[in-house]
Amino acid sequence: MTVCSKEYLDNLVNTYETADFIKDDPVQFPHRFNKKEDIEIAAFIASIFAYGKREAFISKLNMLFERMNNRPYEFLMNFDENSTIVDDFDYRFSVGIDLKQILLILKNLYSNGDSLESLFAYGWNSHKNVAGMLCVVVDYFYSRVTLPVTKGFYHLLPDPAKKSACKRLNMLLRWMVRKSAVDLGIWSFMPAGELLIPLDVHVAKISRSLGLLARKQNDYTAVKELTDKLKEFDPSDPVKYDFAMFGYGVNN
Repeated sequence: MTVCSKEYLDNLVNTYETADFIKDDPVQFPHRFNKKEDIEIAAFIASIFAYGKREAFISKLNMLFERMNNRPYEFLMNFDENSTIVDDFDYRFSVGIDLKQILLILKNLYSNGDSLESLFAYGWNSHKNVAGMLCVVVDYFYSRVTLPVTKGFYHLLPDPAKKSACKRLNMLLRWMVRKSAVDLGIWSFMPAGELLIPLDVHVAKISRSLGLLARKQNDYTAVKELTDKLKEFDPSDPVKYDFAMFGYGVNN
């Protein structure tokens, strides 16, 4: 186990947190748009499907956005339960009806004059912590299921109350709250210093090898432990070290 220094991690961040990072990462999808509604809808959809082999889910997402004519908000507002355009869409655990349900819930959200930002902001203002916020967001989706969805729906939106690491939702928050060469930073309801590290198997393994994480399970407790450790290096922006983990993985 290596105990790394702030200087070492900062050098990795400076090397990898560049615009060149975008083209091979799912953050490429929200970067394709300029309108706020398009950006956050694209970011949400891209983030929830960002698991498994990168080439596989990026290919699926490219196909999905093509079906949307690369107009996510317009597509959403014209989508209805009788549409068959996503019926044959599938990715690993999730099938067309799971995606259809998510799209219908999103349409209802925006049709009521709200947005993904306002939903997340409501959760944040209610709890002032990420775990509570994510419970509000996920409960919003769970409570509005009207179709016979499969377990794939719940895989796309794991339950924070079950102490899930919620890697993909934390990644979405990184994209939307941080402002950098990679992250879009269009949501301002919470400070970047309160974000949590997006923890998956890869990041967890690297964190342990660097002496940053002791916990064996990859759960919410591990997310908090790692984020608190990274706050020792930069309390105002701990999740920037997500790029350091990526860089370390590339170099090793």
